[in-house]
Amino acid sequence: MPNTAGGNTVVSCEGNSNNMPTLRGTPLSSIAEAFEELATILKYNGAQEELRLNKFCDACSLVSVLFNCLGIAFKFAELEYVAKVRDLVEASEKFDTLQNILDLDVANGTVRTPGSHSRNLRRVRQGLDLIRALFEQFLSTDDYSLREAASTAYAKVCAPFHTWAVRTAVSAGMYALPTRDQLLQKLNETDESAEKRMRRYIKASLPVIDYIDKLYITRNITLDW
Repeated sequence: MPNTAGGNTVVSCEGNSNNMPTLRGTPLSSIAEAFEELATILKYNGAQEELRLNKFCDACSLVSVLFNCLGIAFKFAELEYVAKVRDLVEASEKFDTLQNILDLDVANGTVRTPGSHSRNLRRVRQGLDLIRALFEQFLSTDDYSLREAASTAYAKVCAPFHTWAVRTAVSAGMYALPTRDQLLQKLNETDESAEKRMRRYIKASLPVIDYIDKLYITRNITLDW
């Protein structure tokens, strides 16, 4: 159940680590609002707008709580996602925009090098897309279990880039996913409020994901990795 502090609701999932942000409101409302702000920047400032890295990281950090709520099945995603976001947060102290980190790695030939900021940005983008796909599947079914929705989302977004060992571990972990009602309770949402906020995130995240993809494509970098 949420705790209150200073008159505002503070919500986090059980087991939340110190590396995750404390949310005011519900996780879904905070995430939807943050990505709507990014989408608005891109919409009204045009394709040439250079998205600020620190603002992008602020929004992405909020998504960490969702992976935590999903439990062991998405532990692989949580660990990878949180580490990559942390790297970009540290990079934001030196680089102003997403373009800056990508252009540096292009110049150094390190775009796909493990640990590079550009590779980590690619993995964070994948995490955002995984949540988007999961929400779409969640809203397309009334099944009590999340297993089918999560399995479909993972197969579409992450499985093509993972080894057999990782895919096998994820598949086994799907049986430990919370039920639909348990997830809603962890997120402090009802069916109605969750649907509205998930749809807001889906709509707002798409232009952000597309924007990141175009940063690579316009630099003649393929997206099949």
